[in-house]
Amino acid sequence: MAIDLACEAVGDGPPVIILHGLFGAGRNWKRIAQALGKTHRVYLPDARNHGASPRGQGMSYAEMARDVLALIERERLGRPFVIGHSMGGKTAMTLALEHPQALAGVAVVDIAPERYGDQFSPYMTAMRGLDLAAALGRQEASAALARSLEGDAPMDFLLPRVWRNDERFDWRLNLLAVAMCMQDLCEFQRPSRRCYEGPALFLAGAYSDYVRPESHAGIARMFPQARVHTIPHAGHWVHADQPEALLMTLRDWLEEAGTADPAWQQQPAPQALAARA
Repeated sequence: MAIDLACEAVGDGPPVIILHGLFGAGRNWKRIAQALGKTHRVYLPDARNHGASPRGQGMSYAEMARDVLALIERERLGRPFVIGHSMGGKTAMTLALEHPQALAGVAVVDIAPERYGDQFSPYMTAMRGLDLAAALGRQEASAALARSLEGDAPMDFLLPRVWRNDERFDWRLNLLAVAMCMQDLCEFQRPSRRCYEGPALFLAGAYSDYVRPESHAGIARMFPQARVHTIPHAGHWVHADQPEALLMTLRDWLEEAGTADPAWQQQPAPQALAARA
């Protein structure tokens, strides 16, 4: 059963959905959304078990793709462009492969359609063991988090996931559910060996190893129209490292994809598909 995702929207024009990565929230992409909002209506949902969205036991990419399909139906978006980063990129790829007729195009930021090793469980173990409720202020919460994690932990990435909930600090995600589903999140299952024939863009951070040269063959098999582009001087969090370069590339792609031949997507309306999902 699909989850009714919490979602913000900015701008006006053809619809774009941006799907955030693991531990994140739609608000992490607010700067990008506001810039794209000059020409598009941009939707920023929180994934299940993240941000303000409801919690759920499962976190397979098929389930999260159905959540996005339900959002498309709820907001009557027609065929939006979908941009996804990391976990959100795998969700976007799954949605494109399972329901190609629901999208105008898909852009995937620093992730490939393949399995990755689990590098997050050690962080999650430390995070779950941290008594945030005892912290009296944000500085104290930050210090407690730093003591619980290894010295090379991405503090700038993890600390914004701490927030004040009424009179106490808490995490912006359901740590237990995410931890239970970590193996699903590391995987990528190609749905029925399908491919997506629509416009596709894969963006890789030059300093990241998530999209390697050997990833290109798998991308081409599943997304035959895909273009792979590297953003210089960017790591995995491309939108934080090089927002202007990312924006320029996305704007150019959205303009180009918006004029693509729509013959490939002459399929039943996504509203009917969401009702069957």
